Amino acid sequence: MLRFLAGETITGIRRNFSMFVSVILVTFVSLTFVGAAGLLQLQINQMKGFWYDRVQVAVFLCSDDYSSSTCAAGAVTDSQRDAIKSMLDSPEVKSYVESYQYESKDEALQHFREQFQNSPIVDTVTADQLPESFRLKLIDPEKYEVVNELFSSMPGVEVVVDQRELLEKIFSVINMASLASLAVAVVMIICAVLLVATTIRMSAFSRRRETGIMRLVGASKTVIQLPFLMEGVIAAAIGGLLASGVLWAIVKFVVEGRLAVEYPDTAFVGVRELILVAPLLVLLGIALAAVSSMLTLRRYLKV
Repeated sequence: MLRFLAGETITGIRRNFSMFVSVILVTFVSLTFVGAAGLLQLQINQMKGFWYDRVQVAVFLCSDDYSSSTCAAGAVTDSQRDAIKSMLDSPEVKSYVESYQYESKDEALQHFREQFQNSPIVDTVTADQLPESFRLKLIDPEKYEVVNELFSSMPGVEVVVDQRELLEKIFSVINMASLASLAVAVVMIICAVLLVATTIRMSAFSRRRETGIMRLVGASKTVIQLPFLMEGVIAAAIGGLLASGVLWAIVKFVVEGRLAVEYPDTAFVGVRELILVAPLLVLLGIALAAVSSMLTLRRYLKV
């Protein structure tokens, strides 16, 4: 049984080899764009996982390594830190700040390692190199300037930073690239589905005599249709594997091998994230090919 199905599948591939290769190439291109869109979304989630979702304004405290005019007296003292906290708890600030969280040097290092886990700089940074800070969630982000005026002149404060404004610009660009990639992927997937349907229809037509004989000898519907179904599934699986291989090469040699080295302060997706995406690409290709093949067989291969 298995030998018969394998033989029929190979025969179908040989008779329509050019179309078989076309299905592989179109599936490969479409799934590459799908994978790229998925990785871009993972990149966005990784970058904003801590900073964007939880931090709108960061009040960085003075450290011994800073020499700005506001930190001329040296690192923030306990009394200065308490004064900043008292200001945050005051009714005047409560009308602007929904909540806040203190981040020590050790906590800053932990978050840094989580954020930049794929960057080579992660092992070279120590807790002493990172500042203490208060992370503020504003009731109205548009009131940043008011909060900046309240805290920027306080002793022990290095700088007040509105990180959301910068991150929104970065994520907007990445989101646009992700959506563009996904749009191209949708068009290519439609092409792949139509090409699979055309390939199966041509294969069924070229083997109409064999299928007619199989009907006469009492072959089951599954036995007759399965070789045609396997043609589309095999082509889509190969296309998914090729797409995964190309994305692996891009992540390994371009993202991790070059971008992460040139921009060590930026967290990039790595091979670990690709391992999550690659199986989904192959399964998506197989599912699309299987559905397209079954619908085509139901219409053009009456059993």
